[in-house]
Amino acid sequence: VMDDAASMRNILTDVVFMNAVGMRPVLVHGGGKAISRAMEQRGLEVQFVKGRRYTDQRTLTVVEHVLCNEVNGGIVSKIQSLGSSAMGLHTLSSCVLAGERLYLQEDGRKIDLGSVGKVTGVNAKLIRLLGAERTIPVLAPLARDRSGGKLNCNADTAAGEVAAALKAEKLVVVSDTHGIRSDVDDPASQISTASEAQIRSMIDDGTIAGGMLPKVEACLRALDAGVSRAHIIDGRLAHSLLLEIFTEEGVGTVIQK
Repeated sequence: VMDDAASMRNILTDVVFMNAVGMRPVLVHGGGKAISRAMEQRGLEVQFVKGRRYTDQRTLTVVEHVLCNEVNGGIVSKIQSLGSSAMGLHTLSSCVLAGERLYLQEDGRKIDLGSVGKVTGVNAKLIRLLGAERTIPVLAPLARDRSGGKLNCNADTAAGEVAAALKAEKLVVVSDTHGIRSDVDDPASQISTASEAQIRSMIDDGTIAGGMLPKVEACLRALDAGVSRAHIIDGRLAHSLLLEIFTEEGVGTVIQK
């Protein structure tokens, strides 16, 4: 979605509307495709380990530049051009995410991913202060560890942690794919509403896998923390955000306890 200007404008228009009517939206973005392009332009090899970007120091420099300056700065500018106030929160300004290194396990051994992290804390107070001033917080998925080091985090996972820390009313994961389907290849099998138990069963039997898994896990994390509903929607549909929130049938999948 982030690479499509029309889709991004639609989403940000919806976010600005939500802010105008007092809903206090908080935006957490990714930028994987832009990072991969920037690395290729610099002659750096893009490596993924079990779906996570291996992040050495040179990669981290590119990741930070792309996420903070290009993507985050671009979103903040677009929101401002649509008539709302916004502030970028990231490792080059006010970082609101604390984290620690993430290691994967395989056959009992640790897999090092470099400067890849998981979010362990959120400065909810600052985010709430901005919301109270009708300023939209725009977060890049970069965290700082206890020693001040910078960590590249999965954007879906980070959004789940932010929603959990804020005890948000809703978490909406906007993607460039459909909602959850009981048969991935059958558009007619999209599930409009699912319980947490149903979703966990679909993870166990492999129906939910690949890139959908971190999105769904973020939703479950938010629900566990008291968020009442979590949605997964296709951001390529015009005004999918408003349709999902304000219409009875919605356009994606809503997960609830």
